[in-house]
Amino acid sequence: MTTPHRCSGDSRSASPVRRRDVLAWLGGTVALPRAAQAQAQAQADPALPVIGYLAPESPEPFASRLAAFRDGLAETGLVEGRDVAIVFRWAEGRYERLPGLAQELVARGVAVLAATGGAPAALAAKAATTTIPVIFEMGGDPVALGVVQDLARPHGNLTGVSSLSVEVSGKRLEFLHEAVPGASTFAVAFNPTSPTTPAQLRSLHEAAESLSVRLQASPVGSEADFEPIFAGAAARRPAGLVFTSDPYFALRSRLLADLALRHALPAVTQTRDFPLAGGLMSYGGDFTQTHRLAGLYTGRILRGERPADLPVQLVTKVELFVNLRTAAAFGLTVPASLLIGADTVIE
Repeated sequence: MTTPHRCSGDSRSASPVRRRDVLAWLGGTVALPRAAQAQAQAQADPALPVIGYLAPESPEPFASRLAAFRDGLAETGLVEGRDVAIVFRWAEGRYERLPGLAQELVARGVAVLAATGGAPAALAAKAATTTIPVIFEMGGDPVALGVVQDLARPHGNLTGVSSLSVEVSGKRLEFLHEAVPGASTFAVAFNPTSPTTPAQLRSLHEAAESLSVRLQASPVGSEADFEPIFAGAAARRPAGLVFTSDPYFALRSRLLADLALRHALPAVTQTRDFPLAGGLMSYGGDFTQTHRLAGLYTGRILRGERPADLPVQLVTKVELFVNLRTAAAFGLTVPASLLIGADTVIE
């Protein structure tokens, strides 16, 4: 495989939370009126080029990512409502809706199709068109998943951004085991509809074998499944719960943190939103960065570049967040070795 273009190096050195990231996380409600204004603008001024924005969730939990996408678009000199309109299609957490929504955007005749929020959206967009440029944002290997043929030379009408959130599933188990060293069995929650799940479960089982611990994996079909998974894992003391990398979990971080606090259960997810909301820890890619780059690529396409000439951006920076307040509430002493390697420690 040709070496991909890398936009940042792997980093676990200590660094503070950027003010703009925290504001974006807290300011989700801003995106809703802006989205409505953009839809009205798209109808009012048909002369504007239109971006089709396909996402697996709903606007509110996607707000900080959408803000980052707009930032990337602005870096190319394009401002929503002035230079370009955005038409949104939200799957509301139901991945089976993505193919139909992608086809709706293609029928709308959008200039670019931005498929954000993971491999299911990227694959739905790929199946919907071979002519409209597609910019994807996802975790996992786009070549292994059949999204593109080559990272450096994607060919065809797709290119985009990929992070390492999927590849580091095994490390999440390792870090949680460091924080809860007495646990011999860990629960794992996974989304059975995600195309990256089989690879992540293999990685987790390999890590479990090396740590000499057992895994109890449970599929999540709806939000109603979370409560029994947390309750079942909390019944074992000491205990821990690992979530696979998936937008369905990432965008429910506040709900998962509330359940973790209620059950006093140490858990780890892929996104910083979880420890910021009170969960124990997270390890995964920076979604602000990947969505900004997706917006940047979308703008470059609208400025005349071709997807085939833009290498897939591989975001290799992976960040570890640890919430010491939560650890203390759970009666855990987080090893110094883990804290030294953390990007952010919440005290």
